[in-house]
Amino acid sequence: MPIRLENLTVAYRRHPVVHHVSGSFVPGELTAIVGPNGAGKSSLLKSLVGLLPPSDGRIDLTGLRPRDIGYLPQQSSLDRSFPLTVGDVVTLGHWHSSGWFRGISRGARLAAERKLDVVGLAGFAPRNVDELSMGQFQRVLFARLLVQDARVILLDEPFTSLDAKTTEDLLAVVQHWRREQRTVIAVLHDMDQVRRHFPQTLLMARECVAWGDTAAVLTPANLLRANAMTPTWTGHAPICDIDGPDAVATVSSSVAGRP
Repeated sequence: MPIRLENLTVAYRRHPVVHHVSGSFVPGELTAIVGPNGAGKSSLLKSLVGLLPPSDGRIDLTGLRPRDIGYLPQQSSLDRSFPLTVGDVVTLGHWHSSGWFRGISRGARLAAERKLDVVGLAGFAPRNVDELSMGQFQRVLFARLLVQDARVILLDEPFTSLDAKTTEDLLAVVQHWRREQRTVIAVLHDMDQVRRHFPQTLLMARECVAWGDTAAVLTPANLLRANAMTPTWTGHAPICDIDGPDAVATVSSSVAGRP
């Protein structure tokens, strides 16, 4: 079943960062979320995973439970100073089934080691995470998602600042998820990467500019329109009256390509 957004608005102090977005993510497919800096892409992912509640509208998860959704935030938001081993981090993917206060079984640890093999980190389980490069740590986080075995996977800029080999290997994991009919939604910046690997795209500029087949969404006209909307954004914009029929927004209310 698809994840549906119905007139979704997400706001910080009632200033909208995602504004009246409606549409559906195709189940079992790869969808890229793209748009200018500050377009609300990461905020939308946080809302999907429950970290940012909607200010207006709703998200219909069609029966998905929290354990069914795997979420990988941006690396810049993660603290690697805590003394954890690679094996510890990967086995955290079991927490939905084991809970926070139950021990991790030997079988679960062996499963984590097998997922490390999949992402090219065989033998890394005893190493501390603060010893890893950015690319190696991202492989660890993908291994944790593999352990979680979620039906829906949310990735926030998963390939930013990674070398070409690591990106290629992790894209292969994403394509494997597609073959398994998992729904993958990823915030991305590389448009060529999106065109090559992601059949569906949501182009945002706080509002939905276009949403659907990638070739139809990433047109010069749509990209120009999304970029043209950014000069209107301001932290001093009027508060959005989410309770009234005449909501005041920080961006234009016209939407092209909305499904």
